[in-house]
Amino acid sequence: MTERSTEYHVSRTITILSCAAFVSVAAIRICDPMLPEISGEYSISQGQAAAAITAYALAYGLLQLVYGPIGDRYNKYHTIILATFAGTPASILVAISPSFGWLVFSRALTGAIAAGIVPLAIAWIGDNIPYDLRQATLARFISGPILGLIGGQFLGGFVADMFSWRWCFVVLAVLYSAVGMLLYSDKRHHRSVPKEQDAELYSASCSQSRGMSIVSQFLEVLRVRWARVILISVFLESVGVFGSLAFVPTYLHVTYGVSLTAAGSIIAVFGFGGLLYTVVAGRLISSIGERGLVVIGGPLLGISFLMFLFGNGWLLAIPASFMTGLGFYMLHNTLQTNATQMAPESRGTAVAMFVSAFFLGQSAGVAIGAWVIDTASVSWLFASSAAILPVLGVGFAFSLRYRKAGYSSASDICAGT
Repeated sequence: MTERSTEYHVSRTITILSCAAFVSVAAIRICDPMLPEISGEYSISQGQAAAAITAYALAYGLLQLVYGPIGDRYNKYHTIILATFAGTPASILVAISPSFGWLVFSRALTGAIAAGIVPLAIAWIGDNIPYDLRQATLARFISGPILGLIGGQFLGGFVADMFSWRWCFVVLAVLYSAVGMLLYSDKRHHRSVPKEQDAELYSASCSQSRGMSIVSQFLEVLRVRWARVILISVFLESVGVFGSLAFVPTYLHVTYGVSLTAAGSIIAVFGFGGLLYTVVAGRLISSIGERGLVVIGGPLLGISFLMFLFGNGWLLAIPASFMTGLGFYMLHNTLQTNATQMAPESRGTAVAMFVSAFFLGQSAGVAIGAWVIDTASVSWLFASSAAILPVLGVGFAFSLRYRKAGYSSASDICAGT
């Protein structure tokens, strides 16, 4: 197979992995607009109906920690294929739910299955793409999850309005099957040995992972100081961004009288800011580098939350939401790229820990945000994010200054230092 042919097949695989990520992330948000229909059908409150969202998110976050070691021990790509195909029957179980308890259980099962797609896809990219090309490649990949965030809510509202909320999960089942077939047909093309690593070394590291217990694999990652820096950074990033962003729609509704539908649409502009980043990422990375991205991304997030706080009217919230998405992905994509290299010999485990820290940060951020609003005000919440996120961006840039951008020797790869 020629080098050009190999590059084509790797590029094709990444596109299909992005499609798989789109479906798994769309499934997270698909329930948001259909809560009134679910509550009406099962004669429960909308607050109780929200358990269908919580069950998915909780299972999705926790099971990340299981799939990472599985991917390291066996085969990341094959595990992704199995998880994608398994999403079809799980989604059908949701669609035919005869009771609300069945619905919650099925949603949790779907979340547990979908958890194996995004982190292992990121780890696979880390295995197969050289570090100097990895951030731009990951930026291309994350267009799938970003579109999933936007498309999930649209799909849930549109299909529920036109037909029934149950048909939304039938659509998801079809999408899971279609993407699973694409992944399966493509598996013979993708490289099983990382491009930038020596085959013997990679084989040895896989054997090492198989011989370790799951707990030992987690501890092995945590022993790497750079891994601890990245995990703490992504946790704080998630707390600072989503702890405040979750309350922006309510803030707009209460302060400016904007309808909840309009307020939700304004926050959806966040996704378009992220999409802009995926388009210009390659040029930004080549011109300002990793440090430049986080030095700009962190302060951009700070300015965005100040715009939410001091904006005179709801119109300013639209560019603020867009800037939040752009700034977030500038910072997060850099953290994500470094996460793929913080423990190369246990890359699946390391990336799974990264994604779990990200989801735990979201949960903690919302809880902290609620406490701040109850004890002080939403102004203090937005001001806190505006203060913390620029410091985080500049602080991580300072850390990168003393961090080698890549791994140039076998000893570096083995040690993960």
